[in-house]
Amino acid sequence: MVFRCADVVAIVTTKNNATEKLFQDQVMQIAKMNGWLIHHPTPHQVRPGVFRSDGAGVPDLLLVSTTGRGIIFAELKIETGRLTPIQEQWGKCIKANGGEYYVWRPSMLQLIATRLGKPQEM
Repeated sequence: MVFRCADVVAIVTTKNNATEKLFQDQVMQIAKMNGWLIHHPTPHQVRPGVFRSDGAGVPDLLLVSTTGRGIIFAELKIETGRLTPIQEQWGKCIKANGGEYYVWRPSMLQLIATRLGKPQEM
């Protein structure tokens, strides 16, 4: 079955109740459908019930276009989610070095699908 971006966007019917994991899966599906390579730092279990990530504050997704549409660092948050100070620092540093950085929320799925489906504007 082939999905268009509009099909994926339609999956979220209650945007305000979307979990970050569900939202992440949707963004990754949109990215894959539009030719983006995806890196997601995966937390590892250090002992039962305790997980650690490889880098505090590192954005949730690194997206690299296979068709010249850019490189995107994306932090994913539910509608009410807040950035930690280290996440804010990462975002500022990425932007200061010319990187494309976003904080994306479920209510922004149409905007996300549009960005991932179009060439980067210079």
